[in-house]
Amino acid sequence: MSDDRKTLLLTGASRGIGHATVQRFNSEGWRVLTCSRHPFPAECPWGGGEENHIQIDLADPKNTIEAIELIRNRLGGRLNALVNNAGISPKGDDGARLNTLDTDLRTWGRVFHVNFFASVVLARGLKEELAQAKGSVVNVTSIAGSRVHPFAGAAYSTSKAALAALTREMAHDFGPLGVRVNAIAPGEVETAILSPGTDAIVEKLPMQRLGQPEEVAAAILFLCSEESSYISGAEIEVNGAQHV
Repeated sequence: MSDDRKTLLLTGASRGIGHATVQRFNSEGWRVLTCSRHPFPAECPWGGGEENHIQIDLADPKNTIEAIELIRNRLGGRLNALVNNAGISPKGDDGARLNTLDTDLRTWGRVFHVNFFASVVLARGLKEELAQAKGSVVNVTSIAGSRVHPFAGAAYSTSKAALAALTREMAHDFGPLGVRVNAIAPGEVETAILSPGTDAIVEKLPMQRLGQPEEVAAAILFLCSEESSYISGAEIEVNGAQHV
């Protein structure tokens, strides 16, 4: 493949929505750089391979900042899309929801570093490459960012609400650089980490089914394409009308 391919940098690429996003962009001919705290898994089916994978612990601010230069060296001066998809939602004993009364401060910090701070650190560190490509940033928020969710913990939910606000701020600040910034807010999506009891939520959804990771990936691709060239500062709900 030629060097003039569009380039995507994606965090949280190893499973679920991230995995589907890698596959969708790869099928569209993009070069995909993946970031996760795990080494590149040899069994993954998409092109690119280990040379397009950056191992970063987004929970560690120092490690995230240090990785910026490594990423810049691999980009070659242009970044067409940055998708901040990585997110963690710690649970209590037996998968219990962690609320504001029983979430310790260390957990709050770890969740916010991964779910919130890493997004602005990466975007700010790569602003020149994004500006050169007139690129797009997509932050993956959540329906839990706008309501109390039965399974998503307090730290996760508030970090996603903060990420939605950050999206608006970034759209304002990055706009003069020619960079668009948007968010998608998935609802109940069928992945390997669904919580027990999700079936009860699905029964009440207007569409009465789980979303598929591929459907979320399609929305991400739209926001990174010229088809959305005048959309910035938006948060698109991808939840089968769960929000209504």
